[in-house]
Amino acid sequence: MGGGGQQTDRITGTNGRFGTYTWEEVQKHTKSGDQWIVVERKVYNVSQWVKRHPGGLRIIGHYAGEDATEAFTAFHPDLQLVRKYMKPLLIGELEASEPSQDCQKNAALVEDFRALREHLEAEGCFKNQPLFFLLHLGHILLLEAIALMLVWCFGTGWINTAIVAVLMATAQSQAGWLQHDFGHLSVCKTSRWNHLVHKFVIGHLKGASAGWWNHRHFQHHAKPNVFKKDPDVNMLNAFVVGKVQPVEYGVKKIKHLPYNHQHKYFFFVGPPLLIPVYFQFQIFHNMILHGLWVDLAWCISYYVRYFLCYTQFYGVFWAVILFNFVRFMESHWFVWVTQMSHIPMNIDYEKHQDWLSMQVHSEPSQPLFPTMPRHNYWRAAPHVRALCDKYGVKYQEKTLYGAFADIIRSLEKSGELWLDAYLNK
Repeated sequence: MGGGGQQTDRITGTNGRFGTYTWEEVQKHTKSGDQWIVVERKVYNVSQWVKRHPGGLRIIGHYAGEDATEAFTAFHPDLQLVRKYMKPLLIGELEASEPSQDCQKNAALVEDFRALREHLEAEGCFKNQPLFFLLHLGHILLLEAIALMLVWCFGTGWINTAIVAVLMATAQSQAGWLQHDFGHLSVCKTSRWNHLVHKFVIGHLKGASAGWWNHRHFQHHAKPNVFKKDPDVNMLNAFVVGKVQPVEYGVKKIKHLPYNHQHKYFFFVGPPLLIPVYFQFQIFHNMILHGLWVDLAWCISYYVRYFLCYTQFYGVFWAVILFNFVRFMESHWFVWVTQMSHIPMNIDYEKHQDWLSMQVHSEPSQPLFPTMPRHNYWRAAPHVRALCDKYGVKYQEKTLYGAFADIIRSLEKSGELWLDAYLNK
C-alpha cells in the first residue's frame, strides 16, 4: 500500500513510483484541500486541481473519496483528452484485491450500464444532427424578430403587447433548452465551439451566465436530488421536500414558514419568482463575485439589445415592465417543467448509489447521458427501461398533467410530515 511519504513524487510522477490503495484509504481524503478520486481503478489526487476544473470545483468535491468513473464518462465527450490532463494527478491505483466499485454498489449493474453506453455509442446515439439545432436556433431568432416587428407595425396596445410578450417568453424558454444542449457539449464536435455558442445563447439571447449555469447544473447531474450537493434542491428554507428533510426540520422545531401550507403558497413563491427574482440576483452576484467578466460582457449585450429595441416604443419604464413580465411567464414554464423531476422524486442525503439508480430516481433518460444530443433520447429510453426492469430499478413515466399534479401532492405530503414531527416529536 502507498504511504504518505512518497505522495509528492506520486503526484508529480517524477520518479515513476506509484502506490496501491484500499477503498478505506481513499475514503479518508474527502475534505477541502485533501481530495482523492478514483477513475477506472486509478487513484488521483485532485486537491489543488479542483480550483481549475472547467466544470467547477464542487462537482469533483462531491466525488471526493469515491469512484467517479461513471460521472467521468458521462460528462466528458473526449475521454482520451481528459485522461491526458489528468495524468499528472495520478498517484496510484486500487489494490488488485479491491473491487472496482465502492460502497457496495452492484457490480453487475454497473457493468451492464457500461455495456449499454457502448451499445448506444455504436448505434450512433451520441452523434448529433446539425440541422436539428440550426432549426432550433433559427426559430428562436424568428420569434424574437416577429415580436419586434409586431411592435414596429402595430404599436404598443395591450393586445399586441400581450402577443409580443408570449412570443418573447417562448423564445426565452426555448433558448434555455438550447443553451442546455451546448452547455453539455452535445452539439459541436469540439468543446471550444460548444463553449463559444453556449456563451452566445445563454449570454446574448438570455442575459445569463454560462459559468453560473455550469457551476449549478453540473452539480445537479453529478448528484441529483442529494441534499448539500444538488443546488436544485436547495429550497432556501421556503419549502421542505422529500421524506427526510420535513421530519428533520420538524424534530428541530424549524419553522421559517408554515410548511404544512407550502402546497398552497408554492403558486405564489415558486413559479412566479424563481427566474425574475432569485436567478436574476444570483446570476449577477455570481459573475461579479467570481470575476466572470466575459460572461458579464455577453450578458450586458443582451440588455443593450433589448433596451435599444424596445425603449424607443415603450419608454424605459414600460420596457422594464415588459421585460419582467416576460421573465415572469418564462419562470412559470421553467419551474413546472423542471420540478417534476425534483419535488415528487426521492430527495435525501448522500446514499452513494450507482449512476443508473441515482439518475433514474430523478429523471429517466437525459442525466444518464448528458452529452447525448436530445433528439436521440427516445432511442435510448427503451434500453434504459429494460435495464431498470432487469435490476428492479423503478423507471417512472407520467403524463404531463400527472407530473404537474405530483408536484403539489408531494409538497402537501412533505408538509404533513413536517407538521406531524413538529407537533409530536
